[in-house]
Amino acid sequence: ENEIGRYADHQMLALSLTSTVAQGQRFFRRIDLDCNDHLFLVDKNDKYLGTVRRYDVFRTADLDTQLQALKWDDSRVISADSSLIEAAEAIEHSRELELPVVDEDGILIGRMTLRTATALVREHYEAQLMATAGMDEHDDLFAPIVVGAKRRAVWLGINLLTAFLASATIGLFENVLSQVVALAVLMPIVASMGGIAGSQSLTLMIRGMAMGQISAGNVMSLMKNELGIGALNGMLWSIVIGIIAGWWFNDTIMGVVIACAILVNMAVAAIAGVMVPMILQRFNQDAALSGSVILTTVTDVVGFFTFLGLATIFYL
Repeated sequence: ENEIGRYADHQMLALSLTSTVAQGQRFFRRIDLDCNDHLFLVDKNDKYLGTVRRYDVFRTADLDTQLQALKWDDSRVISADSSLIEAAEAIEHSRELELPVVDEDGILIGRMTLRTATALVREHYEAQLMATAGMDEHDDLFAPIVVGAKRRAVWLGINLLTAFLASATIGLFENVLSQVVALAVLMPIVASMGGIAGSQSLTLMIRGMAMGQISAGNVMSLMKNELGIGALNGMLWSIVIGIIAGWWFNDTIMGVVIACAILVNMAVAAIAGVMVPMILQRFNQDAALSGSVILTTVTDVVGFFTFLGLATIFYL
């Protein structure tokens, strides 16, 4: 299934070495094929012997010239047992619209076109993306209702538990909440900013893992990069939100508290966005379904604890 011989296009132009230019030109004029830029030469047993370019066939003035005189010596050949990616790379490096596909005995069995290569590579990476997330496009996207509901119900249950964890974190600071009502108004902003920042990192990580761009060797580099982005955005938006909150409630301390909480939460969210899918992959869990659950818990707990903890220090 993963070898190019299965997908070879059997509609192609093939003639013997002794065929003439006139025959080749008639072939090209009478038969219209997709990516039809070459004529393949074979012997009486269909063994591949070489390739002739369309341009050379029509450029030759002597119509009685045999095609073997125009044979292209540097033509590439794709083995039928080559992988889809190897075959696609062969076409990419050859800069041709089509290449012959031969079996282990050198028999010409078909051709590989640039259009086919592009489609196969796209399907390959789509399947790889789903597999990295622990999913299968047929089993998960078109799964029966009961099966799909069962898979998702598990993580909905886990999300409920993590929601109680976030609520318990808020409960630790009920004294300051009862005295400073403005904190309850601003809490969703802290959670939302952290959640969005973490989701951006999480999405990029899952896509990078699917494309084979993430490895153990570059995780730390990615984490430093995402932490830098999170800290920079955190500083920007913490200043903006701090000014707005301080003006809204006419309270400078409130502006400082929420600004610090936003900065810390967005930095932590960036780190979590990198680490969560890596940890889930290590335990063979579905990052697409479960990643957001874990990430939301981290940003909610860290955001609420930082925000309400700082408020307790300043107001009580």
